[in-house]
Amino acid sequence: MKRNFLFCLISGVVALATPLGSTAASDSACYRGINLAGAEFGNLEGVYGEGYIYPSLETITYFAGKGFNTVRLPFLWERLQPKLNSEFDPAELDRLRETVATIGSFNQTVILDPHNYARYFGKLIGTEEVPVSAFVDFWRRLAEEFAGDKHVVFGLMNEPFDISSTDWRDASNAAIAQIRKSGADNLILVPGTSWSGAHSWFGDWYGGANAEVLLDIKDPANNYAFEIHQYFDDDFSGTLNNCSRASDAVDSIRRVGEWLRKTGQRGFLGEFGVPGTPECTAVLTDVVKLLDQDKSSWIGWTYWAAGDWWPETEELNIQPTKNGDRPQLKGLAPVLNDFVGATEGCPALERR
Repeated sequence: MKRNFLFCLISGVVALATPLGSTAASDSACYRGINLAGAEFGNLEGVYGEGYIYPSLETITYFAGKGFNTVRLPFLWERLQPKLNSEFDPAELDRLRETVATIGSFNQTVILDPHNYARYFGKLIGTEEVPVSAFVDFWRRLAEEFAGDKHVVFGLMNEPFDISSTDWRDASNAAIAQIRKSGADNLILVPGTSWSGAHSWFGDWYGGANAEVLLDIKDPANNYAFEIHQYFDDDFSGTLNNCSRASDAVDSIRRVGEWLRKTGQRGFLGEFGVPGTPECTAVLTDVVKLLDQDKSSWIGWTYWAAGDWWPETEELNIQPTKNGDRPQLKGLAPVLNDFVGATEGCPALERR
């Protein structure tokens, strides 16, 4: 959970950090990434460039230059497919394609993230209004667009909630089966219900714990990982601008790591973020080092968040300002700048 609203355009120009076409990191490295928000902003009547935006070349260039090798790219299902079981909107699809191509030109991985909380126009997947077959149709079309693109990972859905773990498992399995039937062998990231939180992974929130029910995920290509999110504030939502429960949150991530090892699964920390205070940025270092110590189970992480329209007052935002880098980058730097570690490979990514 975290803020996800339309914000005003950040003032100031972001300086280019590296020339187009440079590489952010080794192809074999674990994912060390950033969520570049904007395409999921605003209401659905919003006009492109006024109500929502895809990341600019300047922003993409900046984060590639800082050593991020992955971008998680949030967008809205409804904008891409305005009517269920119908063709994608051509203009929106072109924007998505162009952004993916630009990010890929930096040798970065792109995680496609339908940022919909298991909903379409507010209706839950699996209801009469949004049957599972419509979710499957969406992923059939998206998989056919990006099948085999080495730079593209499929994130099934952002933070499902108020859907039972068994219903979500079944919807995920149906989408995965169709993705593979479409000929796409891309890595798939499978979230859990209850916002996919590490702190809630073992709890019986919605008819069974993710840690139990999702062991029945079936992928014919055996190329998937579980996407976990975790924030560090009072209620683990990422909205309260503190890191008061950092110890509990880090313990939850550690416990998920133990579960991954025990069950032979793979994990990915798709969202985590903190305000830029010294005590909070130190938490970032603890988290990324923890994941880096177990590259056989964790395939990497993407920090939440950055993007051209985040305001300077947004506490978790690491979009650079006219004064330069945000303090959170110091917390991530021990892993981002570990070029030796990046060249050692990522065993969890290499196994299927």
